[in-house]
Amino acid sequence: MCDTARDVVAGVVEELSGETSAPQITVEERSILDDADLHDRYAEEVPVLLLNGRVHNIWRVDPARLRAALLAL
Repeated sequence: MCDTARDVVAGVVEELSGETSAPQITVEERSILDDADLHDRYAEEVPVLLLNGRVHNIWRVDPARLRAALLAL
């Protein structure tokens, strides 16, 4: 599921990179295996997508919802 989420995020970010109204987007991928705090918080919800530190999606990333959320930032 992480690979699928990664592909969806990459596709949406690539799509938005050509739009002048889109915000600058920085993607940081982190592993719960490398961070005990993340593991404690999200072990049952992987993959989890955070936008500006807030949970946007767990388990599956909907491209249309992600696109709309990024444009609203």
